[in-house]
Amino acid sequence: MNSTSESSAQAQPGRADPLRELALLEALAENPEARQVDLATRLGVAVGTVNWLVKRMSAKGLLKVKRLGRWRWSYLVTPQGLMRKAHLTQQYVHASMQLYRATREQARSALDQVKRSRYTAVRVDGALGDDLVDVCRLTCLEQGIHVVSEGEAEKADGIPRVRVHDRTVSLEWPKGEGRG
Repeated sequence: MNSTSESSAQAQPGRADPLRELALLEALAENPEARQVDLATRLGVAVGTVNWLVKRMSAKGLLKVKRLGRWRWSYLVTPQGLMRKAHLTQQYVHASMQLYRATREQARSALDQVKRSRYTAVRVDGALGDDLVDVCRLTCLEQGIHVVSEGEAEKADGIPRVRVHDRTVSLEWPKGEGRG
């Protein structure tokens, strides 16, 4: 999920971000002779960060590094590295499902309030491409609540808004509606 990856456990000084480590292991498993500059682009980090991660993972026995030429290297993900990759994947899936469940619960709670107030439609606001916004939209469909689209702006003023921001779902009532 996009929000999960964007809000993953932030790397602490001296510690690798688990999602970054997973992405590097996946990239090296796919292309063992990838250049660090290409890996950096794929991971969205500096080349120095890739170099640091490779050295760190190599020291832990997750990778074997072999020089092919002056500036060319080959990376082998070891069995221990494959186990680490599987573990990180499992952690990612678990965290994503927790976030999905929490978002669904927040959306259901907000939509229960909407239904109790006899509204049949809402507007869902959030960052473009945010998977959690899609989860809210799907929850609306499941609950029989119409989602007013951008093209229906004239209808949007008099209905509640479900907002998704930083892993939180909130409900805003139309102006003059003293609910909450």
